[in-house]
Amino acid sequence: MATAPRPWLYNTFFKKNYMMLGVVFAGAFGFEMWYNSVMDKIWETNNRGRLWKDIRHKYVTANDDGDDDE
Repeated sequence: MATAPRPWLYNTFFKKNYMMLGVVFAGAFGFEMWYNSVMDKIWETNNRGRLWKDIRHKYVTANDDGDDDE
């Protein structure tokens, strides 16, 4: 009879439904944060020189702070 390779993992995180849901949601949230930061870094690398933060100095002067209320 084969035993589970990690019985402590099952007993700790997956034995109770609310714990399993918490682990799944926390894992999904963590993965989403990581994936979003990686994709942002790839996007900024591929579009370097074309993003607003890279070309802002060409269009905004030092005395123009973007306030059009005056």
